Amino acid sequence: MSLMRKIQLIFVFLIVITVIIYLAEFQTQARPVTLGLDELMGEQFDLIKGKRVGVITNQTGVDSQNRHIADLLSETPEVELVALFGPEHGIRGDVEGGYQVENNKDTKTGVPIFSIYGKTKKPTPEMLAGLEALIFDIQDVGTRFYTFISTMSLCMEAAAEQGIPFIVLDRPNPIGGVFVEGPVLDPEFKSFVGIHPIALRHGMTVGELAKMFNGEGWLKDGVRADLHVVKMRNWRRDSYFSELNLKWIKPSPNMPSPMTALLYPGMGLLESCNVSEGRGTTRPFEKIGAPWIDHVRLKSLLDSAAVPGIEIDTVSFIPQDMPGAAMNPEYEDELCRGLFLHVTDPHRFPAVEFGLRTICAIKRLHPKEFHWNSPRSPLIMFGDRATVEAIDRGETPEKIMESWQEKLTGFLKIRKKYLIYD
Repeated sequence: MSLMRKIQLIFVFLIVITVIIYLAEFQTQARPVTLGLDELMGEQFDLIKGKRVGVITNQTGVDSQNRHIADLLSETPEVELVALFGPEHGIRGDVEGGYQVENNKDTKTGVPIFSIYGKTKKPTPEMLAGLEALIFDIQDVGTRFYTFISTMSLCMEAAAEQGIPFIVLDRPNPIGGVFVEGPVLDPEFKSFVGIHPIALRHGMTVGELAKMFNGEGWLKDGVRADLHVVKMRNWRRDSYFSELNLKWIKPSPNMPSPMTALLYPGMGLLESCNVSEGRGTTRPFEKIGAPWIDHVRLKSLLDSAAVPGIEIDTVSFIPQDMPGAAMNPEYEDELCRGLFLHVTDPHRFPAVEFGLRTICAIKRLHPKEFHWNSPRSPLIMFGDRATVEAIDRGETPEKIMESWQEKLTGFLKIRKKYLIYD
């Protein structure tokens, strides 16, 4: 066989192998994601068969066919749905952030609803009486200061203390499972908007977080839950919600789209200062501003930073009362000048970095007008005193982000033990 013929055969072989790998990759990506709830009602049904169960959920607790978990369980004779537990925003997601949720009864199933975002944020023994399993099924958004993971942790504690198995029905992290950013929470600033020492953008699913909270002994008094995580099928760490064949159901009134979730780890930090994060508009966290901001110069500063994966435009907007979503928003009825943000490539967009750069730029442009809402508010949101002090000193974003790296490296080592998806 001639040398040329051998080269031709090798070339053809390499093409065939490349095509096979591509097709296998395509088939893997094309497979629909099967949610934890789908798996529970299918192959994992033995976890609840014949049991009296309670469910911590909200309007996002649906299967791939958009059937709500409360409806599915109440219609299944082999299970007795005894109680529902309402987190922040309530079972139906119609209560504005920060407002108490009241005890009630589910109008469709007749099952009592216990509030765990009111006088108590942790189920009491009386609420859990008679339960043989406690299920958590809520769509999270991948950011430490979104309170559903704090609710999950407190419910795990309560279940552990009462000897009740705790079942987490896993769901996608809508902003992916690859990016990990921001400061790790200092225990000094532990609160309901930051309950454990994790990165601001943690890159984990609720199932993975539950395993971490349990495995690291972070629950109160070191109790360990009898934890069962019902995994998804076909979810990949590099997937973003907009790439999945799933319906987005807003998990809270001001989280109307996957785009909002992508921006939230960075723009959510504005809740600690006197800049509107777009509440009182139809595009919260996509629009940000204040009456005193020079939005043209702000855009110029952020454009010069060349943060990848985002498009920035100037915008003017007037925050308005929006019952159920934004009552008395910051700068209500005032003309705000600011930015309109659009994530063009979620695989490249570092949300926390962009949020830090935005705050530093606003403070640099408007040192007299900018202020924190209270001395503690930025400490709670960033979870790190050194970061807030560095912003106040006018340190560069690069230097501030560098200060995060040692603790981030430690977090990544812990995190790696609990990852359950490729």
